Amino acid sequence: PEVGYIGGSTPRPTYSAVSKGKSGHAEAVRIIFDASTIGLTTLFGVFFDVHDPTTLNRQGNDVGTQYRSAIFYSDERQGGPAPSAPP
Repeated sequence: PEVGYIGGSTPRPTYSAVSKGKSGHAEAVRIIFDASTIGLTTLFGVFFDVHDPTTLNRQGNDVGTQYRSAIFYSDERQGGPAPSAPP
């Protein structure tokens, strides 16, 4: 996986700007996977096992819009299963 920031308007955001909630970005993890080995439904299942999307702008002790729940995908094939993933 790769870590970084996504979904904001600040070009090349810094950790400081993101962590203070000033960039509009969310902290993110990019998962690169082999679809012939693991399917998106399984990946979404793991995601929702460790991530609580019901807490607005919060994950554990981390609070702010940079901790909002979001799924970003690289193409429509990946986006298709997202809405049917368990909440």
